[in-house]
Amino acid sequence: MRVKYLGTALLSTATVLTLAACGSSGGASSPDYELTNVSFPLKEEVTLKMSTSSSPLAPADPNEKLIFQRLQEQSGVQVEWKNYSSDYIEKRNLDISSGDLPDAMWNAGASDYDLLSWAEDGIIIPLEDLINEHMPNFKKVLDENPEYLAMVTAPDGHIYSLPWIEELGQDKESIHTVNDIPWINVDWLETLGLEMPQTTEELMVVLEAFKTQDPNGNGKADEIPMSFINDGGNEDMKFLFGAFGIGDNDDHLVVNDDGTIDFTADNEEFKNGVTYFNELYNKNLIDVEAFEQDWNAYVAKGKEQLFGVYFSWDKANVSGANDSYEPLPALAGPSGEKHVTRTNGFGFSRDRFVITSANKNLELTAKWADQMYVPIQSVQNNWGTYGDETQQNIFEYVEATNSLKHLPLEGTAPGELRQKTEAGGPLAILDEYYGTVTTMPDDAKWRLDIFKDTYLADVHNQFNYPRVFLSLEQADRIAQIEADLMPFVNRKRAEWIANGKIAEEWDAYVEELNRLGLEEWMQIKQDAYDTYLSNNK
Repeated sequence: MRVKYLGTALLSTATVLTLAACGSSGGASSPDYELTNVSFPLKEEVTLKMSTSSSPLAPADPNEKLIFQRLQEQSGVQVEWKNYSSDYIEKRNLDISSGDLPDAMWNAGASDYDLLSWAEDGIIIPLEDLINEHMPNFKKVLDENPEYLAMVTAPDGHIYSLPWIEELGQDKESIHTVNDIPWINVDWLETLGLEMPQTTEELMVVLEAFKTQDPNGNGKADEIPMSFINDGGNEDMKFLFGAFGIGDNDDHLVVNDDGTIDFTADNEEFKNGVTYFNELYNKNLIDVEAFEQDWNAYVAKGKEQLFGVYFSWDKANVSGANDSYEPLPALAGPSGEKHVTRTNGFGFSRDRFVITSANKNLELTAKWADQMYVPIQSVQNNWGTYGDETQQNIFEYVEATNSLKHLPLEGTAPGELRQKTEAGGPLAILDEYYGTVTTMPDDAKWRLDIFKDTYLADVHNQFNYPRVFLSLEQADRIAQIEADLMPFVNRKRAEWIANGKIAEEWDAYVEELNRLGLEEWMQIKQDAYDTYLSNNK
């Protein structure tokens, strides 16, 4: 009997099937309404039961959001939510292990391994027949964009989940090309009579001036020349590694133009980048809390304008929407070349909605979920809605064109407002919607303009690593390897930046990478990429 790992619960196949059956008969899901040829709004209201996760900034009951209130009115379907705002994965897995299955999971938070193991164990059902028969809006998206069909289709040929899709620019011009933009305090540059740095050496000189010359003029030595959140995604400082060659990203993985892949953290270029950061650290130019601070501490210092250089997706979330900070351009390193390393980010997540085997109302659920792929509904689910009289709105509804116009944010952090008002879940926003269904958000257009004006010329790789769908065995093995490999890489990087000794320890480090399974990891990633390319010819 095969034993599977499901987060916090070890479940055998037989056990999971028994528990799922218990969930079906124990009332966790909705009763069978015996509805066929469903059309909305229903003549009599019914209830579907779903689990979800949402931001602590959002209402504890998602039905307090205007988006879901309107959906209920339009459809006649009331959703009874079990909402976890913290420890979602653990609580979701406990529900599964106890057989407490809802009709569906919204914002399911499922990995490829989760999806395939849940499918194999009878926890969720395949959706392709429901899509073909009852989901014309989503089917249209797949028919017209076959790359998304490839990304939602599992290696066994089934579709087990509905995705979130957000297009904002294509290929190298995508909004996801760079996630950790470096922002530099231009007020301090002007105060000290300094030019915008163009090389790593010039940046070091500027940071030293920020440290020693009191650019904020308060007579205190409170300036922080550079800050980041170590291994913090958008707030990490990996962008600067591009000055030393191949660069780095969250996955430590890039795609070469010949179709081969490269690991970024086992080469001399990575070593040189770490050495540069160690020099900055030794000169007290890096925030001493960079390796331990959390988001709240980072933002608190940013709001006080204490940073000379910091890293984030959008400066409005850290230092505010003002003119004090501008993007630091790609820097030339020792070779004299500039390089911006692409992230492997896509506006795509395949795990936003799954239907469980406890669900007795499949046609109803599929048609309800398909509403999320109506273009104007997708736009609201992704960003927020209009006409809310109790809080700030994202949109103004334009009746003449049945479209949505983004309203000015008026200084509000876009991330916070979205978390309060968006629905998330399954949706699709295609580039063709901008100018017809909705306007492009001002912050997104501003960000895309930054790419074109500041970074695009230095993005050399034609491709990035796509959202390949790994087999159960591949996903299992990748998870096992990454559980040790990635923390080791990130821990050693932090140690070397703070303590040095990278030259003395480098050979042992590379040897340990191989012992932890790097070669096998690379082979699985390459094979999956080759399969993806062959399926998309």
